[in-house]
Amino acid sequence: MDIFEKDIIKALKKEVKLKEIKLSKPKPEFGDFSFPCFVLAKELKKNPNEIAKDLANKIKPDNLITKIQAVGPYLNFFANKGKSNEIVINKILEEKDGYGSSKIGKGKKALIEHTSINPNASPHVGRSRNALIGDAITRIIKFQGYDTEVHYWVNDVGKQIAMLVLGCKGKKKVSFKDLLKIYIETNKKLEKNPELEKEIFELLNKLEKGDKETKNRFKEIVDTCVKGQTEILNELNIKYDAFDYESKYLWSKELPNILKKLESAGKLFKDEDDRQVLDQSNYKLGMRTPVLVLTRADGTSLYPLRDLAYTIEKLEKGKDENVVVLGEDQKLYFNQVKAALEQIGYKAPQVVHYSFVLLKTGKMSTRKGNLVLLEDFMKEAVEKAKNEIKKRHEKTNDENARKIAYGAIKYSILRVSPDKNVVFDWKIALSFEGDTGPYLQYAYARICSILRKYGKKVGNKADLSLLKEDAEAKLIKKLNDFPRIVSSSTKHLTPHLIANYLYELSQSFSEFYHSCPVLQAEEELKKARLLLVSCVKQVLKNGLNLLGIEVLEKM
Repeated sequence: MDIFEKDIIKALKKEVKLKEIKLSKPKPEFGDFSFPCFVLAKELKKNPNEIAKDLANKIKPDNLITKIQAVGPYLNFFANKGKSNEIVINKILEEKDGYGSSKIGKGKKALIEHTSINPNASPHVGRSRNALIGDAITRIIKFQGYDTEVHYWVNDVGKQIAMLVLGCKGKKKVSFKDLLKIYIETNKKLEKNPELEKEIFELLNKLEKGDKETKNRFKEIVDTCVKGQTEILNELNIKYDAFDYESKYLWSKELPNILKKLESAGKLFKDEDDRQVLDQSNYKLGMRTPVLVLTRADGTSLYPLRDLAYTIEKLEKGKDENVVVLGEDQKLYFNQVKAALEQIGYKAPQVVHYSFVLLKTGKMSTRKGNLVLLEDFMKEAVEKAKNEIKKRHEKTNDENARKIAYGAIKYSILRVSPDKNVVFDWKIALSFEGDTGPYLQYAYARICSILRKYGKKVGNKADLSLLKEDAEAKLIKKLNDFPRIVSSSTKHLTPHLIANYLYELSQSFSEFYHSCPVLQAEEELKKARLLLVSCVKQVLKNGLNLLGIEVLEKM
């Protein structure tokens, strides 16, 4: 909430009795803020139009609000443009890299679990969406002042790992690059010979019983894969604080305690197969048989029970904010875990479900080998970025190419709401025009070019009341919106709001740049516009940092 909203709400509270007052943003010609009077109609037993007129007569303009006008059922407020310019620009200049943060997380702890790709092969572009969304959410939460931890859940005891262990049998040295081919080949063998399933379950059985040789074989495969996967993600500057292994929970003493708590809640029973099953019929889960199977007949744990132990441990570490990023195919399962946690007195983590990155031929699958590997995509993107730079400058710059390529990958995925599919398209992602990462980076580089041409240090004092043009007002208004957008993105865990905002900001800057000369303006106006341009540069940088996209001084 900015200073103008606070001023308006304070004035309204003197005249109306409402616990919460919400303002909206009208079209520019109707003012800067609007209060809908419908909310008072029932209590005051008056027409909203009449209420708006009455309030317009009672509330007087001040040094922040120059005009108050009733338009139908709306009470519209016009901000003092000179004062607005001064407040917004000075705030950005003062807060710099911290502009946009509300510091709501100061003194609080947050834990974010993301990526958690099965350690069975090199990640494909589709699965990278989890890591990119998770990393952006981490950056946003950290920006708000939270002490954050990033966790990666490693499913190191699953069937897929057992398949790799079987496929690697007899091979002396297996590299990370070999694993995908081995995994696909083992899947094909399994389709042709279902008897292999027995060998896979025998391996899992030995692992759960603690067989030393089997544990070592699993560990070797998993370590190779996790190391390879994280090296690729580290190249995108995605980092992790902890890797949590499912195998740790195979023999956890917490498992019997969780079962006892669920039993005390009166919802745990043994089914006809002698398995321990949780009755979830009192939850609307959209299942014919709403149960969660927690153990086998012999009492050994299944994945959901181990996941409950892990989730409870996470909740105790990240007490204030706890987030997990999962594919949309895990919605039902997560709701089952959430219901189980509620039954023993725990509040489940906030969840962000994401849809997938699609090829034009459909969904990617590691098992079928129908995929684009993230590593290959990254290399291809860098080569294409080099070609774009060469077209413009007749020579390449490897470091800039890398920043442009990785920025393009991140933006093309993060700009889309997590609940919508991303359709993979090379041309759009790497374009220097339109709603793309390179376009935003170019806007930043263009500002750097203006400041270089000025040739002097931009001061922090100017007559900001000179910024009267429509394009200037629009740009300042957009800069003022940034903290609100960050706040909303934090609340709803939606990085795409920041991505969309940055595109709109870049468009507003482009309109300003073409209609309001900066270096050619007379001296006092030039100083004011240079300050405005510096603020756009700062906000672009802050926003791109939240998406994990690096800025460039030259393009």
